[in-house]
Amino acid sequence: MIIYGIPNCNTVKKARTWLADQGLSPLFHDFKKQGITAEKLEEWCTVFGWEKVLNKKGTTWKKLSPEQQNSVVDTDSAVQILVNHTSAIKRPVVELDGKAVLIGFDEAAYETILK
Repeated sequence: MIIYGIPNCNTVKKARTWLADQGLSPLFHDFKKQGITAEKLEEWCTVFGWEKVLNKKGTTWKKLSPEQQNSVVDTDSAVQILVNHTSAIKRPVVELDGKAVLIGFDEAAYETILK
């Protein structure tokens, strides 16, 4: 299991705490430090939809210029923005056996999928 995110994100902290409380210790991929590939983002967009992978509620998105925001109309354009602005990725993303299974943190979903 791999959890992708940023260590100081409150949602990532909640997810990691929940996982630890269940006795799970996934690898952690800090995409601020380690980056993220366009291919990985495309995989996530296929699973969750680009609209969900792109976090439009966060400050990173809000700081983008209107031109940059308006340029995002599909998976390809979302991936272009997300590769360069990793903080705009909704987090955390949890992969199980190499496949993305969860995005964000919803305890009920984590219970269902990971237990």
